[in-house]
Amino acid sequence: MTLIRRALRRVPHYVWRPFIISVVVIIIGLQFVRPAIDNTAVTAELKAPPQVREILRTACYDCHSNETKLAWFDQIVPAYWLVASDVNNARRHLNFSELATVAEVPQREALFEAINQIQSGEMPPRNYQMLHRNSKVSPEQLAVLKAFLNPYKRMSPASNEVLAAADAEFKVWSGSSAPRKIVAPTLNGIAFIPEYKDWETISSTERLDNQTIRLVLGNDVAIGALEANQINPWPDGTIFAKVAWDRVIDDKGQTQLGQFKQVEFMIKDSKNYASTLGWGFARWRGFDLKPFGQDANFTEGCVGCHRPMRANDYVFTRPIKGEK
Repeated sequence: MTLIRRALRRVPHYVWRPFIISVVVIIIGLQFVRPAIDNTAVTAELKAPPQVREILRTACYDCHSNETKLAWFDQIVPAYWLVASDVNNARRHLNFSELATVAEVPQREALFEAINQIQSGEMPPRNYQMLHRNSKVSPEQLAVLKAFLNPYKRMSPASNEVLAAADAEFKVWSGSSAPRKIVAPTLNGIAFIPEYKDWETISSTERLDNQTIRLVLGNDVAIGALEANQINPWPDGTIFAKVAWDRVIDDKGQTQLGQFKQVEFMIKDSKNYASTLGWGFARWRGFDLKPFGQDANFTEGCVGCHRPMRANDYVFTRPIKGEK
């Protein structure tokens, strides 16, 4: 400040005073240039227990709902411009005030992605947490969110008939080396790969939101990369197949495979799939292997789900073999 005062003393006041006044007037004028953040009526809020809603309200609602509450420092331009852009973008991606307008399955998928983002440390953003201390989700709160999403507590024991049907269905799946009909490519142009059933198993995983068990298989490139411990990043040409079945609980409380649900692929090609994290995403559902999605933009959901795993080349599943 001393240097500034000395410099100002050397400049005639009739020069610097109008300049400062102009800057102040501009700053004040800019405060009236304010993109709208509309808090419209809450008509279809996520149906959840009060404890779950309170955690989400504290950590997420300022950006992901129609109940945005800005701190005083968020309302000063130019900071307000950044806040308004972030809020409007966040609402387009996930709006808890309107989430119940969609079916239960998309609701649970959206909540799974949100919990995944929280667990990975992506949400709430670190710069937001620095200014909004209460927004950080504690491990105990994360456990509450997971418990709400976890279907184990909602599942009734499976009957012998259900398990017998599941066993028969699995034999049909595992015994068929190729689909029984020509399978259409996905809407982003990726062709079905029937040879995936001959690939080596890498790992298995579960999805809390849709009650599925998933087996992860890898092609020769993936297995070679795993054996050479070159999995971060995975080399171009790597392909994972993830096969999903319903999860059922038998009379002894043990997990069993249920109905076949879907098969999906992740194909590493850093050049051709640069716009989707360097991976091509594809999914077919049901025994008739129907391509998933209404249009090629179905990959936006895949990207949103996998983005928090950037430190692991956007791959969730850690191989059973582990790193050497």
